[in-house]
Amino acid sequence: MKIYKPTTPSRRHMTVIPYREILTAKEPWKPLTTRLNSHAGRNFRGVITTRHQGGGLKKLYRLVDFRQNRFDIPAKVETIEYDPYRSAFIALIVYKDGLRSYVLAPKDIKVGDEILTSENASLKIGNRLPLQKIPVGYQVHNVEIKPGGGGRLARSAGSYAEVLAHEGRYSIIKMSSKEIRKVFSNSLATIGQVSNPDYNLVNIGKAGRSRWLGIRPTVRGTVMNPVDHPYGGGEGRQPRGTKRPKTRWGKVTGGHKTRNKKKWSSKMIVQRRPKVR
Repeated sequence: MKIYKPTTPSRRHMTVIPYREILTAKEPWKPLTTRLNSHAGRNFRGVITTRHQGGGLKKLYRLVDFRQNRFDIPAKVETIEYDPYRSAFIALIVYKDGLRSYVLAPKDIKVGDEILTSENASLKIGNRLPLQKIPVGYQVHNVEIKPGGGGRLARSAGSYAEVLAHEGRYSIIKMSSKEIRKVFSNSLATIGQVSNPDYNLVNIGKAGRSRWLGIRPTVRGTVMNPVDHPYGGGEGRQPRGTKRPKTRWGKVTGGHKTRNKKKWSSKMIVQRRPKVR
């Protein structure tokens, strides 16, 4: 982490990732980029469904290959790059037949390293193979839920899943959240941890940097008027005044379960993540 000297109030606690020491390219590979329209938290009717979004710098979306299903064709890492749409770094790889692709960069991978997707690939960081071929105790990321569906689990910066067991057509993995779940044994997974594990240590430092990221200001309910929020009003600072925490629309939150009870993958969860107290 890069820590700044406290030359100004906003610099006092500001920390950033030392990109110059890690990244090897300033510009993305243009054929693998596209422009996404900014919706600023609005739905198809233009109604705000996610608050505190909008503005921010323009950015190009990188077309990341989460499937990595080109079997038995070795690829070499050309660059390690920044991706404005995700917390992890990405790697530009070139296959032996000349095709280029973006993939999630594993931790400790370097330019020039060779990676392979194969059922018989070696247990080396960056290689991709079916879960049933990966021994117990190994860390994996970009794990498929359904074979051929592309990686869905353990994709953010520093995350990984640990292989716990193999039972018939299922493999049991432990997520970063301590949730234990079953995944089909023939689903593909990449060896290693996702890059940029220090991402959670970043301190934005000042309001302007949040605005560059497209994050708009958040107003606390307790400083609003009673008409605007259940916590509003009162002389000076007042306690919450309601039995359960609520949103500004009066909906109960804080511990309220939001997961769909009929979600098909619930039967794959062996043990839910522990409650944070």
